[in-house]
Amino acid sequence: MSRVTKKASSVCTDSPLSMSEVCQKMTLMRQILTSCFGPNGRLKQVHNNVGGHVLTTSTSTSLLQAVSSSEPLLKLITASILNHLSRFSDCGLYTGILCFSLIDHVQKSGLRPSVAIKINKQLLEVCTSFLNQEDCGCKVNVDFNSCQSLVTLARSVISSKPACVLTEGEQQHISTLAVHAFLLTVPCGDTPGSPDRVRLGKTVTVSIEGQFVLDSAVFPGLLVNVPDMQLHPTDSERTRRGPGPFRLALFTVSLSGDLSEFGEGSLEVHSGAPDPEDLILDELLKLGEQAVTDQVEVFMCQRVIHPVLQHYLRRHGVLVVERLGIALIEPIVQMTGAQAVALYQTPIPPEAYGQVKGCCVRTVGSREMLHLLPPREPAPAVCTMVLCHRNDTMLNELKAVCQRAEHVLRLTLRDPVALLGGGCTETHMAAYISNKGTTEAAKAALSLGVSQSQYLLGLNGFCSSLEAVALALVHDGETGLVDLSYAHHWSVPQGEAIHSGTVPQGEAIHSGTVPQGEVVHSGTVLQGEAIHSGTVLQGEAIHSGTVAQGEA
Repeated sequence: MSRVTKKASSVCTDSPLSMSEVCQKMTLMRQILTSCFGPNGRLKQVHNNVGGHVLTTSTSTSLLQAVSSSEPLLKLITASILNHLSRFSDCGLYTGILCFSLIDHVQKSGLRPSVAIKINKQLLEVCTSFLNQEDCGCKVNVDFNSCQSLVTLARSVISSKPACVLTEGEQQHISTLAVHAFLLTVPCGDTPGSPDRVRLGKTVTVSIEGQFVLDSAVFPGLLVNVPDMQLHPTDSERTRRGPGPFRLALFTVSLSGDLSEFGEGSLEVHSGAPDPEDLILDELLKLGEQAVTDQVEVFMCQRVIHPVLQHYLRRHGVLVVERLGIALIEPIVQMTGAQAVALYQTPIPPEAYGQVKGCCVRTVGSREMLHLLPPREPAPAVCTMVLCHRNDTMLNELKAVCQRAEHVLRLTLRDPVALLGGGCTETHMAAYISNKGTTEAAKAALSLGVSQSQYLLGLNGFCSSLEAVALALVHDGETGLVDLSYAHHWSVPQGEAIHSGTVPQGEAIHSGTVPQGEVVHSGTVLQGEAIHSGTVLQGEAIHSGTVAQGEA
């Protein structure tokens, strides 16, 4: 097809931030991300300009993938945030707000970009060093001996997404299920062959629309959707037999017997030669005979199985499951120890067989599902989380948030530490960096090769950007306050009196009224008080397992 308009040549712009149109687009994107941040964030509805599906979300992954821009700079920032999410699966809105705030302050300060980059990198190293300190007042140890501690951590992630539309009881139920599923995927012993390494299992999520949230549940093993199970009484009878273990065979190649599986091209058949389809069917039946001889009791295929082969296997008491899909292959391999077979023209090697402890049919909502139980422990466990919700939009958001909570819990295994939420970590870090940077401004400026005034401008912008993340949690006209002794942050509802000893956020830290010396440097944020006041592990500002990462 010919072009309607002639293709324009590529344009290279060396100073995109000098263009007002680009700045307006960046301001708009920052406002979108800021308005979604935290448990009281606003929902966004996204659709293209010609209609189509409407996406309702406040999740950074869904939002950034749905909102497209023709501006290269915005594309670069969006790609960076999505890359951060692919690594940590959390704090996408946090990263975006901080990034846009840093750019905005650099523009307003008049610093050259090269100077601002050097200063920001140095201050980021100060942040990382501070968070790695043992006495850092922003950190709270996560106790794996306490399920309540894990549930609180999971709930801080789940409650941060208002599009899930969960009541208090539903939040607690889903948080408990998320921890239950996570614990089921942690093996009880060492990984075979690698005693010094632990291989976690996998959680498979099944979505059921139209059911109550409290109907959600977690099952050990795998739930496999088998819509035609009720059409085959032999299968139903097979699932009601005694406990296993049952031998299992798994195929990823199509067993439909279609010639199209061999690729495109013409096929010439000489007169008197046997029909190719009959030859293929003979090969499939030989495969079935071997499976029966080897006492295979569960026969599974990623794709389609020929009806004649299905009939033969069922006649010999074998449970047949087809059309698994590629997503279930890895969990089945991990749970059963089977090797996925990609050929049917050769005999099945003995080591390719796996095992399941048992199988039964479960009714989940309106679905009939086959439940496969893991063979034994301490194998890497696989479990299924069944999530129920009232409609598709809420269900998709709930599924995404539960996957994020699982990833946060896994990161916590490596580094059992969480950061204070509710904006406390950001304000405390801003106070620490402001105090340390002001005290050591001359030395830091000399090491970076910049003037002291430039360094202080960059320092002010960096601290203001951290505070901007904390202020982004406020959506209903509250006043953000900071304690002058401990740099602790909280919000006061609109119209409520502000007591003495506190100042609105953004004024105290940069005016030099935070006491210098031991208070901020020693990290003396009262963790006990913070926990009791409900500001620990609340909102979006939890970066479990990422405190040692420069990217976070």
